[in-house]
Amino acid sequence: SQASLEEESQKQTAVGYWTTLMPSEGSKEEPETGCQDAGGADETQSTEQLNVSRLRSSSVEIREKGSEFLKEELHKAQKELKLKDKECERLSKVREQLEQELEELTASLFEEAHKMVREANTKQAASEKQLKEARGKIDMLQAEVTALKTLVITSTPSSPNRELHPQLQSPSKAVFRKGHGRNKSTSSAMVSAASQNVTPEPVSHERKEVDSILFAEFQAWKESPTLDKSCSFLDRIYREDVGPCLNFTKQELSELVRVAVEQNTLTIEPVAPQTLPVVQVSAEECRGPKKCALSGLPRTCKHRIMLGDSGNYYYISPSCRARITAVCNFFTYIRYIQQGLVRQDVELMYWEVMRLRREMSLAKLGFYPSEM
Repeated sequence: SQASLEEESQKQTAVGYWTTLMPSEGSKEEPETGCQDAGGADETQSTEQLNVSRLRSSSVEIREKGSEFLKEELHKAQKELKLKDKECERLSKVREQLEQELEELTASLFEEAHKMVREANTKQAASEKQLKEARGKIDMLQAEVTALKTLVITSTPSSPNRELHPQLQSPSKAVFRKGHGRNKSTSSAMVSAASQNVTPEPVSHERKEVDSILFAEFQAWKESPTLDKSCSFLDRIYREDVGPCLNFTKQELSELVRVAVEQNTLTIEPVAPQTLPVVQVSAEECRGPKKCALSGLPRTCKHRIMLGDSGNYYYISPSCRARITAVCNFFTYIRYIQQGLVRQDVELMYWEVMRLRREMSLAKLGFYPSEM
């Protein structure tokens, strides 16, 4: 039995199992204990080795997976970095473009501001120059108005002023003046007043009777004097005197003359002797001083007119000049009344207006002094 027990223990030891056997009688316990300790140590060592190998394999796997993960993260980070670099580059280009545009805009604004300042200075200088010229003209006109006011106030139908009416002067003193102080219809009317009366008679020798309709129209106009021809007073004079007196053969030029007389922009000048042609030519060939621009008839023209500041002159015959001057005299007088320069009785002003109407009637019928 002891032999069978030893065989079984050897088998178990060979297999690697630890079996605790009951000690038999006469057997030694120490060698069996030593064998058992050697087998357990081997088994423990193999288990530890196995565990170490397993740990090594798992750590290798973890390291490989960690490296792969880190590589992927690095790749992603590189891609994001490249995208951010591109975005930074694009934003840098945008910033440079905006800075350039801002500089160009600033330069253009400064240039425009300097240009506006220069234009403003130029306009200011021109305005100051015009203001200075206008003040000079105003001073001149005020002086002329003062002189005309003195002449008009001291002139009445009963005691006319001889300086205002040169036709009342003696023949030796009534010399025609060459040129005009102001080349306007107002001054030309005053200078050429001698051409309006063929046979001046003293006012006291005439019998006069006031027409009630005409006087009422004049009184109504005198309350609020105006140059608007729609009022009954001026409408009648336009129809009966001004219109027929300025109705010439050349209708278009006649209308321009009427407008210039109304606006006080008509200039009448005597023709200089040297401008007259020396050689006699036919009326068809001569368009100068030998043909009247208003009537179209061959006449010796001693005067010429200019409408406004056009610079174009038209030669006129003595008869046409007398008609234009008569109308200018009428407009000059009613302008004085409108401006308050005539301080007379209403009836005296009415008779002066009637006298000017009579002169227009005579002129339109062809009566004019031989001196014209």
